[in-house]
Amino acid sequence: MSSRTRSRGAAGVHTVRIPRQRGRRGSDPFVVVVPERPSLTREALTALGGLLWRSRRALAPTGFAVLAFVAAGLLHAIAWWSGLLLAPVTAGPLVWLLLMQRRRSGTGSVLAWRIGVTVLASVALAWLALAAGFGPLAGPLELIWLLTLITAQTAWLIVRRTH
Repeated sequence: MSSRTRSRGAAGVHTVRIPRQRGRRGSDPFVVVVPERPSLTREALTALGGLLWRSRRALAPTGFAVLAFVAAGLLHAIAWWSGLLLAPVTAGPLVWLLLMQRRRSGTGSVLAWRIGVTVLASVALAWLALAAGFGPLAGPLELIWLLTLITAQTAWLIVRRTH
């Protein structure tokens, strides 16, 4: 490749140097910078990234679910016994429900939402403990993760629309 057309700048930018013209010995050469057109893959990834960034609040449960999946996989790989330490935490949401009902007793839809949140949090924490112990892809754990993700995302979108 000729040294006149070789890229010397940033990635994706081609610099074309035109040699000096005769009779203009004291002047600087012309430099033409031609940007490279982005590929279709880059355009698609940019559009997808922008869409995810704009809807980041609506997709918060999905982000937390993916983070929990990765964390459970790392915990399983590093210390499988961490599932034994996480198992008692599963009772935390039930304790929260009992304390909330004692402090501010709720009836009707308030009690239904509290029970729903308690069940969802208990299932998620139980999944985390089991996935840390046995691996996130062991047995039906991947299906439980997916169903919990769908339930949490749906409840999140319902709560965001009504408030």
